[in-house]
Amino acid sequence: MDTLKTIHAQTRAAYHLAAQKYHDLFHDEMNGKEYDRKLLDAFAEKFNRDAVILDAGCGPAGHIGRYLFDKGLQVIGLDISEQCVALARKYNPEMRFEQGDLADLPFEAETFDGVLAYYAIIHTPKMYQPMLFKEFRRVLKPGGCLLVVVKAGTLEKYVWDLIGIETEIWFTLFTEDDIKSYFKQAGFMLDFMEKRNPYDFEIQNERIFAIGQKISTPLPGQAGPKGGADEAAKPFSLFTDAGLQ
Repeated sequence: MDTLKTIHAQTRAAYHLAAQKYHDLFHDEMNGKEYDRKLLDAFAEKFNRDAVILDAGCGPAGHIGRYLFDKGLQVIGLDISEQCVALARKYNPEMRFEQGDLADLPFEAETFDGVLAYYAIIHTPKMYQPMLFKEFRRVLKPGGCLLVVVKAGTLEKYVWDLIGIETEIWFTLFTEDDIKSYFKQAGFMLDFMEKRNPYDFEIQNERIFAIGQKISTPLPGQAGPKGGADEAAKPFSLFTDAGLQ
């Protein structure tokens, strides 16, 4: 197994090549994804207008973060590829985008009220996933929300094609048990998890959607405040109300 630094360097190089094509293919995909829009609508309603959301792995379109931005939320997009960041800034000039690695987020602790990881963790092997979730937790405020979306399956390996462009890149598929364990190990209370079938125009894997809240229970080796879980870390109630279950 290559080091995470090597694997993410390959991800950066692959998206440098594919950035424009990726934008052209996916910038308007939300128009055909009613389930995703409802989920994001429910997610957005949990925040006030002062909330700051990180769109981790925003890609060259920045369209997931843009969906929330258009609802009045403050959103910062982050991507490992400089080319993706450049295109996201070009197409969304009123938004802020930064370059960085999910395993070493370039933000201070407790900066964000929410984090989106929309197909963002799929280029990292499972053995390294705890590093990403630890970083998500670090940059979230107490009670902050993490939304993770992945494709379902058990495969993880290098492939040599990204949207029709010849390049080497790592892909990981996940089970629901995988995602549950990452949330729990990192100190999140998992509030929502659901699968949906792929739309006809998508790659034909089921999708897993999960949302958790940061709790103050300390991670192994860390001291934490007395009293256990943060009072703000209570389950969402509005996902059922939104018709997602």
